[in-house]
Amino acid sequence: MIAYLHGRILEKQPNRIVVDVAGVGYDVSVPLSTFYGLGDAGSDITLRIHTHVREDALSLYGFATKLEQDLFERLIAISGIGPKVALAVLSGIEPPDLVRAVERGDLARLTAIPGVGKKTSERIVLELKDRLPKMPVPAVDARASAPSVLRDDLLSALMNLGYHRPLAEKAVDSAIKGTVGGDFERTLKQALRELAR
Repeated sequence: MIAYLHGRILEKQPNRIVVDVAGVGYDVSVPLSTFYGLGDAGSDITLRIHTHVREDALSLYGFATKLEQDLFERLIAISGIGPKVALAVLSGIEPPDLVRAVERGDLARLTAIPGVGKKTSERIVLELKDRLPKMPVPAVDARASAPSVLRDDLLSALMNLGYHRPLAEKAVDSAIKGTVGGDFERTLKQALRELAR
């Protein structure tokens, strides 16, 4: 079984990359949470790998972090959820947000993920609630509660403009840190600048 790959990015598309390891190209499916953190074609890459074996196929799934891989492996252990749905889940929500949504039983957040219906969301919450990977506890930030409403409004605005949620979340978080005063318009402009980079 392949558990780890270190090589060079040969080709790169959302949800799929080809990694050149000593002259051998490995076709690896990745969630968007991993894809957005990758360099350009030709840059070095290190991925954690889940090797999925079926009668008719051997597929590789790559992850930038242990948390992503743990969540993927827990998701595919749920009856009725295969690797494609598990990748869709991780592509539609950042891993820490997925953990929080499951802990809170936030079905609305889970059904907002493209390709995930109400029954699948219910099954994810039911099956994962007691089997979530441990996450480091972040330091309590006094400013964290105030920007949460602003963050939700900004996310909604960017998603209405057609941006994918994981990309929008990164831009919003960066814009909130970089904008003083918490003004919606100023922070939105900063988020759009982040997305234009």
